[in-house]
Amino acid sequence: MNRIVFLLVLLTTLTCALPHAQASEVEVDVELVLAVDVSRSMTPNELEIQRRGYAEAIVSDPVINAIRQGLLGQIAITYVEWAGTVSQNIIIDWTLISNRSEAEAFAARLTAQFENSMRRTSISGAMDFSSRLFEDNTYISNRQVIDISGDGPNNNGRPVLAARADTLARGIVINGLPLMTREGMGSQWHLEDLDVYYRHCVIGGPGSFVIPVLEWAQFPAAVRQKLVLELAGREQAPQKAAHQKAAHQKTVRARDLVMKTAMQADYDCMVGEKIWNSMRDLWSDQ
Repeated sequence: MNRIVFLLVLLTTLTCALPHAQASEVEVDVELVLAVDVSRSMTPNELEIQRRGYAEAIVSDPVINAIRQGLLGQIAITYVEWAGTVSQNIIIDWTLISNRSEAEAFAARLTAQFENSMRRTSISGAMDFSSRLFEDNTYISNRQVIDISGDGPNNNGRPVLAARADTLARGIVINGLPLMTREGMGSQWHLEDLDVYYRHCVIGGPGSFVIPVLEWAQFPAAVRQKLVLELAGREQAPQKAAHQKAAHQKTVRARDLVMKTAMQADYDCMVGEKIWNSMRDLWSDQ
């Protein structure tokens, strides 16, 4: 009798554990992190425009068609808001979208409420945080993409080039949406060539691109165009298991390549940190 009870308990335990042990990742065309700047330089109006712009884009016909035309016809997407080096907030966790109703549900959650802004601007922190989101997210694809939008250069956390190199070493593509509007806190934080900064210091990987936004009226169309390009991309990144296994060996090589490219471009990717330090010195003198 005791033997039968033991076997029943063992069978129950194995049955409960089986779904976890055999759980398989869902295959999608793209795993996409939407990493959106909500630093203090952004006004409440700008924060709302961003949320509504992404919500409008995700349900638009061009984006829905781009999803449907993928090899598998489905994507995994998550929406993150970021500011300082340790200030990141997952607004919508990984979500599968394969049709209009799922896209509409995503958009509805995105615009259900609006959070306040946070301090500082750490693009490097956004990259590091977003890169980790691909680990064990239950999805697998040939393309992992981080889509970073922001209204200023990195001024907090580690250097952006180091974070970019580590991200690229994982096989992740980084695209950029520099917001070159002037509604925020003032001209002292405004970088006239923010699109150039993004091109030399932020984006990277096969097929990566920058779409600048000069006026907020352009924002919804820019987001829509960016999503279509990201979803319709044909560049093949390494499979998740492969690039995770080789990440350590590739990191130093990728970082060296990024640093060399930036030096050849003769662009100062520490410009944000220098602006912040100069403003801090000014405040300390007052």
